Amino acid sequence: MDILLRNSEAMLDLARSRAPADRERLLLSMADLCQDGKHLSNEAKATIQAIFMDLVVQAEREIRQRLSEKLASAPWAPHALINILALDEIEIARPVIAQNPVLADSDLVRLLVEATLEHQIEVARRPNIGAPVVSAILDQSQPQVLAALADNGTAEVSPLHMQRLVAASRRLVSLRGSLARHPKLTDELAQSLYGWVGETLRASICERFTIDPALLAKSVNDAVADAVSGGEHAPDPTAAQAQREREGMERRLIDKLEAAGQLRPGYLLRALREGRGSLFVSALATLGNYEVEGVRKSISGNRADLLALACAGVGIDRSVFPTMISLVQALNRGLPVSANGAAKVSEAFTKTPEAAARAFRAGAAAI
Repeated sequence: MDILLRNSEAMLDLARSRAPADRERLLLSMADLCQDGKHLSNEAKATIQAIFMDLVVQAEREIRQRLSEKLASAPWAPHALINILALDEIEIARPVIAQNPVLADSDLVRLLVEATLEHQIEVARRPNIGAPVVSAILDQSQPQVLAALADNGTAEVSPLHMQRLVAASRRLVSLRGSLARHPKLTDELAQSLYGWVGETLRASICERFTIDPALLAKSVNDAVADAVSGGEHAPDPTAAQAQREREGMERRLIDKLEAAGQLRPGYLLRALREGRGSLFVSALATLGNYEVEGVRKSISGNRADLLALACAGVGIDRSVFPTMISLVQALNRGLPVSANGAAKVSEAFTKTPEAAARAFRAGAAAI
């Protein structure tokens, strides 16, 4: 094994080899390096990084899996390699997302933006995630990721973060049990939570906190009145603030993706599949250089043809649009509908993108 460590050319040859025996020898040498990484010279570290990157690009799934497990807690592992593994299939990514110290908050936020829902859940479960990561999770507002965050008692959760989690638990039952037990739940937030949980959790809250019975009764009455009125009797200022912050985060995300050249039409489908209607609106407006209000009009009434024009204007294919409008309707109470019939919608995709975009802007301005 020492010979391997001293002979960089031999190590690189092993990395390029597809022979199972060579792959196994390389993996075993890496295991030794993980144990002795802190004693490596800069030259040795550079050699190892070259080997690792070559291996990850070419390696079979099983090798990547074992490599991820070996490097899960290695503080010396190359940053680029750990990020590649973290973006791999979830079974490969899970060990490094869970504990590798090389991953910074910025890397974890990137995973929340670019990776799958399963990756996002693993980020939320990671011990001791920082406040920027918590904010990004709350801004994205994915129910399963929020549930994982609520279960993570080691996360750097601020009082405002807790307010937003409790506000989200009003609509997400899956958060309530974890929040009732959360170490950072305060008396004031416990009173709010009490209003919309069941009897068992109410008893648990009363065991942890000393709260005026009159205030508890008021919380229950307010929650009941809000439910009866369809949520319109008393707007929740915390929820409104969270919504504003989420929209601000989405605008910043879209700006960042556009600046990096990563905002593409395919991102629209991803936003819709993740249930993020406002992100879809912002992304479509940015892609087409449309007014945000115009895009909102296109999804809010009986002008499905207008949405078709907006999508055609940014290069969405005719074959994709039925899926896209179905997802929009699922998020938007069945809107938009087509008052002009399917033919008018189909007509949008006979135009060039430039002509479709012009027609969209004219149509939106006329509403």
